[in-house]
Amino acid sequence: MFHRAWVQLSLLLILIGLIARLTATALAPDGSAEAGFQPPTWSTAFLALGSFLAAVILVSWAWDRRVLRQVRYERRVSHPRNFPGQTFDLTLVVENRKLLPVGWLRVEECWPVALTPLQPGIIGPSSLPDQGLLAHSFSLRWYERARRQYTFRCEQRGIYMLGPVRLESGDPFGLFSHTEERAPRTHIVVYPRLLPLPALGLPPKDPLGDLRTRRRLFEDPNRIMGARDMRPGDSFRQIHWKATARQGKPQVKVYEPTTSQNVVLCLNVATFAQYWEGTQPEKLEQVISVAASLAQWAIEHKYAVGLIANGALAHSDQPFRILPGRSPAQLMRLLEALAGVSPFVTSTLESLLLRESPRLPWGATFVVISAVVTPELLAALRRLHEAGRRLVLVSLADEPVDDVPGVRVYNLGTYRVPMSS
Repeated sequence: MFHRAWVQLSLLLILIGLIARLTATALAPDGSAEAGFQPPTWSTAFLALGSFLAAVILVSWAWDRRVLRQVRYERRVSHPRNFPGQTFDLTLVVENRKLLPVGWLRVEECWPVALTPLQPGIIGPSSLPDQGLLAHSFSLRWYERARRQYTFRCEQRGIYMLGPVRLESGDPFGLFSHTEERAPRTHIVVYPRLLPLPALGLPPKDPLGDLRTRRRLFEDPNRIMGARDMRPGDSFRQIHWKATARQGKPQVKVYEPTTSQNVVLCLNVATFAQYWEGTQPEKLEQVISVAASLAQWAIEHKYAVGLIANGALAHSDQPFRILPGRSPAQLMRLLEALAGVSPFVTSTLESLLLRESPRLPWGATFVVISAVVTPELLAALRRLHEAGRRLVLVSLADEPVDDVPGVRVYNLGTYRVPMSS
């Protein structure tokens, strides 16, 4: 590594050589210059050595300043969205896009330990919690590209952010080193584990209750089936302007009747009665897995599914709400939200239910999923039932919950939810 003593040494050698040469010239006998006087060999050696060292330092410094220019780093992930137990390929591409070669290059980035490499020994220790260090070295000639490929297995639900990456290189002599931090960021999403309902201890047929016999007809404003004469009480927003122009009198739109089957999954991320006591990671993962499995079942059976939770998403401290929907992308939206749920509790579930209930569709069924059932939560469920809400309670508490009037109760606490691959 470079130290300013190298510069001092080169200057000292040059100075010694010059002094030796001048001294030898001054002490030379008269007429020796005409006789072909030669300075001492060792003074020339000092000058040459000092000049060579100064040139090496100058070249090394200039090399170090330019070595990382036009060096491209790219990270490619074959499958950025996975389920636990699945694998994906990581391809790292480093390219030198200039004439100056890169004698050595070290690339380091933090890596989540929940993404386990199948090749042993490529992840080193790190000072950050739940993080390892993915490090590799390259040597690139001019306009050369190098790549490395690794395979990783997803072990745990979560949203993992890769990057930034740290590049370090320098001159070939090892005097100088230069470090840059690049920020190519990649997100790896590991969805919660999905299980069939019998594996969770839930009935495979209509676990949410006989909702199909209680379907509610309503007019879908997105599906117009015709027009009719305007009557007293009709809204001006319903006027069918084209039909009005054709008929010469006010016409209003007639919407196609359809049915509504809305389900809102209400997730409790607290695993203790007093949420500030901490969290039980295994219980939390079971609760999230049950919610994800119910969401998949409901979407497959044509329910419009939404989600609320008293936990925050990754890199956030606010609760979130996903309104019911049955679009093809709704399941992925729900699973991605569940993948990012953190154990940080923003409020009690009972206060969240009472606060969010007026903002959710009236005909929706609330499916409450919780690892702890407190008297306050049961009181909130009774209050919602009295207000006309349809309720299902899925309890993973160790103690079974007694029957609650107007609430369909499932006790899964004594049934171990399988969480291994």
